[in-house]
Amino acid sequence: MPKMKTHKGLKKRVRVTATGRIVHKRPNSGHLMSTKSGDRCRKLRKPSVIRGAVKKRILRALGCA
Repeated sequence: MPKMKTHKGLKKRVRVTATGRIVHKRPNSGHLMSTKSGDRCRKLRKPSVIRGAVKKRILRALGCA
């Protein structure tokens, strides 16, 4: 069976940490920030960790699993 190819679009959007966590940039922080509260804007700056069943699918698409 041939090797699985890495999904290049996903590779550009997520990062796998040394401990195996998947980190990504939070959505809804690209534009129209003036209508969002300051608290919300600050929270959107921080990266988010993906967990659960989605994590398993992402690792498979990246060729890590």
